[in-house]
Amino acid sequence: MDTQENGRPLVLVHRLPPFKLPRQFAFEERLLAHFRLLDHPFDSLEQTQSFLSRHAESIRALISLGPTPIPAEFLHLLPRLELIVSTSAGLDPIDLPECRRRGIIVTSTSLAFCEDVADCAVGLLIDVLRRISAADRFVRGGLWPVKEDYPLGFKLGGKHVGIVGLGHIGSEIAKRLAAFGCNIAYNSRKQKPSVTFPFHANVCELAANSDVLVLCCALTEETHHIVNKDVMTALGKEGVIINVGRGALIDEKEMVQLLVQGELGGAGLDVFEEEPDVPKELFALDNVVLSPHCAVFTPESFELLMELVINNLETFFSNKPLLSVVSNK
Repeated sequence: MDTQENGRPLVLVHRLPPFKLPRQFAFEERLLAHFRLLDHPFDSLEQTQSFLSRHAESIRALISLGPTPIPAEFLHLLPRLELIVSTSAGLDPIDLPECRRRGIIVTSTSLAFCEDVADCAVGLLIDVLRRISAADRFVRGGLWPVKEDYPLGFKLGGKHVGIVGLGHIGSEIAKRLAAFGCNIAYNSRKQKPSVTFPFHANVCELAANSDVLVLCCALTEETHHIVNKDVMTALGKEGVIINVGRGALIDEKEMVQLLVQGELGGAGLDVFEEEPDVPKELFALDNVVLSPHCAVFTPESFELLMELVINNLETFFSNKPLLSVVSNK
């Protein structure tokens, strides 16, 4: 089969069974106006191998939905694959070293999500510091007339905020918090010459000099549990952790224990290690704000995501420069 039929190139939609192209935004219809879609849920490599054996020679590009895994074994089933268009803010499900070895281009949609994730991170931080969600429960529970005095919250301005991962999302978070009068420092894979914020090569050192630690870096072998007990201890008893990256960036068991014991000041968490399971010990803590991994999801971000996905596919099949290409470094 040729990859072109009636002028529309063939694109594989690679997804886990629970994930589908969002209908409320007519994503599928908009894609079908430009491409033929080969939609196949990824149950197992064995089933996928059987399906792809009939189509592999025709597939040059695929769309990956959400956290669908793309291991080397899957890539071996697609000998002509040249492009992976990811719809996820994180790239940890994709075997990037194998893509680099094969010369497969990977594009990211982090540009579509970065402002919304940054807004959510700041919102979680304000909520934790000012106890907004807890105050809402206090009022709704009828406690105001009974207890009268509600515990004081903390001011955001003047806080020392350490950002782990100063990419697109981290930069947007820094911009917002700087406007609140926060003192920003950061940790990243390497120091950024164009950035004036103080750089700390060691996350533990960053935590020791911060009131708040915001996590928004990619999850890799190197960053798995990058925030461990030592880092959280360095952050201190009044320190706050905000995580809008990936759950496994934090040693969750240690964090829960420190929060329960009062050895950590608070946390705002949009992501968890074993989603959708959340440690039940967190439910009773008023200094913890929980969110169901939805920092990236707004109608506006979905619209930008669709534009990026379609534009990247169109430029690829037109042999034009791609947008939002993931660095090969």
